[in-house]
Amino acid sequence: MSFDEEIDLEVVDKSKEWAEFLSKKYKAEIRTIGREFPYKRSLIINYETLQKFGRSGVRLADELINYPNKVFAEVRDAIRAHNLLARTDAHDIIQKMNIRFINLPRRTLVRDIRSDQMNTFVSVEGIVRKITEVRPRIIQAIFRCPDGHMTLREQGYGRFIEPERCGVADCTQKRLELIVLRSTFVDAQKIRIQETPEGLRGGEQPQILDIDVVDDLTGLAAPGDRVVINGVLHSIQRVTGGTKSTTFDIYLECNSIEFGEKEFEEVNITEEDEQEILALSQDPNLYRKIAHSIAPTIYGNEDVKEAISLQLFSGIAKEMPDGSTLRGDIHILLVGDPGIAKSQLLRYVVKLSPRGIYTSGKSATSAGLTAAAVKDEFGDGRWTLEAGALVLADMGVACVDEMDKMQKEDRSSLHEAMEQQTISIAKAGITSTLKSRCALLGAANPKLGRFDEYVGISEQINMPPSLLSRFDLIFIMADVPESRRDEAIAQHILKAHAVGELIMQHKRNPIEGVNEEYIQRELAPVTPEIDPVMFRKYIAYAKRNAFPIITQEAKDALVAYYTKLRDLASPEKPVPVTARQLEAIVRLAEASARIRLSKTIDRDDAVRVIRIVDNCLRKVAYDPKTGTFDIDKITTGFSKHSRDLIRSIKETVRILGDEHGTARVDEVINLLADKGFSRDTIEKQIDALLRGGEALSPRNGLIKLI
Repeated sequence: MSFDEEIDLEVVDKSKEWAEFLSKKYKAEIRTIGREFPYKRSLIINYETLQKFGRSGVRLADELINYPNKVFAEVRDAIRAHNLLARTDAHDIIQKMNIRFINLPRRTLVRDIRSDQMNTFVSVEGIVRKITEVRPRIIQAIFRCPDGHMTLREQGYGRFIEPERCGVADCTQKRLELIVLRSTFVDAQKIRIQETPEGLRGGEQPQILDIDVVDDLTGLAAPGDRVVINGVLHSIQRVTGGTKSTTFDIYLECNSIEFGEKEFEEVNITEEDEQEILALSQDPNLYRKIAHSIAPTIYGNEDVKEAISLQLFSGIAKEMPDGSTLRGDIHILLVGDPGIAKSQLLRYVVKLSPRGIYTSGKSATSAGLTAAAVKDEFGDGRWTLEAGALVLADMGVACVDEMDKMQKEDRSSLHEAMEQQTISIAKAGITSTLKSRCALLGAANPKLGRFDEYVGISEQINMPPSLLSRFDLIFIMADVPESRRDEAIAQHILKAHAVGELIMQHKRNPIEGVNEEYIQRELAPVTPEIDPVMFRKYIAYAKRNAFPIITQEAKDALVAYYTKLRDLASPEKPVPVTARQLEAIVRLAEASARIRLSKTIDRDDAVRVIRIVDNCLRKVAYDPKTGTFDIDKITTGFSKHSRDLIRSIKETVRILGDEHGTARVDEVINLLADKGFSRDTIEKQIDALLRGGEALSPRNGLIKLI
């Protein structure tokens, strides 16, 4: 830099430049602060507006990034020097006013923060993982010595600093007392943010950053919120056991918080991508292509893949005028024999979804799934709230494997998250409601490890009816030997392995005649028809832009199917389907229309989802004893046949009972067997009544109702 240029830089009057910018762009906001102080005490400046304000704006914007604290002081000086506040007590207000900047164009990933960014202005994106409660923090401490002299000491983030002696020159007093009433306090809160899961690939550990929030920014963020934090990056020296370390910890002094409103704004879609997406939406084979792009290495399971594609696109969440909401997320449960690639499907869905979290039920607790109250050094030993998997998967898909291995108490925490899509916390004196607007894809094994074809399906699913009824679709994936299908699966698996072996060998020792084209040709059966990166963009685009409306033809088709199933019911027959299933069909139809970016839900969509739902009901709710659909098997755990038998047993015990109400078990069984019930079923049901505490056995062979 030449000497002349240096002189030019010094001559620039920053105060005047700031005053010019503020009076042209932010005069009304400054006047509002003057009128409404202290209730409104933050001047929020848009970085983009500053950048576009001529040459001086670009210079001031650059200076903010490199010397933020200097810029905050200059803005205050400009307001004071040019009397922009127009109040008699303007000096005090300007001192207490917050200068905040939003909308920075460049965002830094937590993992990319480096030492050269210390004391600069940065913008970091992430999910709020933990928050502490809002508490006052001392920023100006006033100390008094025994002689009555006052000493002021500024306090920063971290440790409290006390003066070693009185600040008055002649005074030698060293015993100083803090005067709380004369000291200055500010509201303070600590927030811990974590990198967004969609930015992590290949099982990377998400990195965290602590944020120091003060004044009117406190209490705004809740665990699970997606935020962009703008602020000044600082470091603080580590002290271990009284020994100072050469390593420093970083934290961000928060200047402003922006909340992510737009769905999937982190998925960057260029104009070329948009053209490709729109072209793909017109493809006549779109549904087949999408289903084949989900876990192509897994053979078959077409109906499951089709349902998962609908889940990824989801229905439309609706807010009603009375404040109630109707969920749009679709919940699916896969119950299947071991080795049928359920976990593989779940893993692939997490990879495809713009936001996805994978967890295994075996190692998941209710606190890990919902939210935990934690007491640790982050909150200085106080209770803090930490977001769980379902909160972090907000607006995405949560995949929970091994759901049957979860503890009973932990499973019950899913009820509210699935239906109301919120998580209510009342722990350690913290009462809060967090959002969990996510679709749940669960996988479980049958109760006995494998399916038994001679026992009803509902009896083999080791999950409470209250949880099962919240799933829109339940798929039974039984591993039934079938020679033609088994041969096709074997060929598919071996082909995938053979190509994998070829690629690995070709990498080590190039094979003659093997080139990229040959490998791609061999990989064709296990290559997704739509590239995973494009698939994620397609889902994000559809969720942002497609909000279809149901047509009369689709409405008629759905109503006809619903009423047809309801008409099967009578006092003697079970209830085949409930309004909950109808809502599920509507959500699936919305997702089907969204897939092709349609503005309307047509009859074809209705027919498609009716076929999927009908297949599920036939496997799950079909009662072979009565030959009818019985949704009660899933929603209550008892089929109508079981309920009739329980009532008959109780009536028979009352009829055959002596003066004490005790009846002989064999007489009860004989009487009911004459009415057409099978002896095995009666014995099982009597055992269930005894175990459930509804009856007792005073002596062997006797039964008495409680």
